Amino acid sequence: MKFTIALIAATFLSATAGVVAAAPAVQSPTARQWDDAFAAFAADDAIHPHPPGGVLFVGSSSIRLWSDLEDQFATRPVVIKRGFGGSQLSDCVKNLSRLVLRYRPRTVLVYAGDNDLAAGIAPSEVLRRFAAFVDGVHATLPATRIAYISIKPSPARARLLPQIRSANALIHDYAENEDNVDYIDVFTPMLDADGGARRELFRKDALHLNAAGYALWKRVIAPHVR
Repeated sequence: MKFTIALIAATFLSATAGVVAAAPAVQSPTARQWDDAFAAFAADDAIHPHPPGGVLFVGSSSIRLWSDLEDQFATRPVVIKRGFGGSQLSDCVKNLSRLVLRYRPRTVLVYAGDNDLAAGIAPSEVLRRFAAFVDGVHATLPATRIAYISIKPSPARARLLPQIRSANALIHDYAENEDNVDYIDVFTPMLDADGGARRELFRKDALHLNAAGYALWKRVIAPHVR
């Protein structure tokens, strides 16, 4: 399993030569769209320098919109939030140096893959992208622990539940067979008795989490913040 995934990830990274190829379906926002987000990250770094060995949260809008994330995990001396809304896992890989490596974190928690599936990306490709992310981090920071926060079951994306389940299962199995990789299951506790998304955990847009949703995430994720 490790050899197969490593080969897939190496092929993925080699083909992009450090830049992830465009998605075959709906495109994620252009690289320039992230300029403002990364400029804001750099400005925050200048004001609040982050020593190495911290806990880094990266990913899409579910990370970006977690307004009190740093306070929720205040027991850790260094907690860094680096979410950029609308991003896909491929964007995390493409921006690995300025998103992750520059901080030299002890732990990286990743929420991404949701937008990939919404753009028509297959679950197997979501796995390949995550494997490329892991290999990219561990090539420079082999001791860094990487925890994948499972794709949530948003009511607005109910039609994608089969793909979400598949992608989560693939990444769960991958994490089971990799060193320093964890899988965090927020998907299951966000389901109601009928197997659908618990709407009380979401904002009016039925896509992003509300305070109750983030409280649930905090309970589930907290044991992995170390």
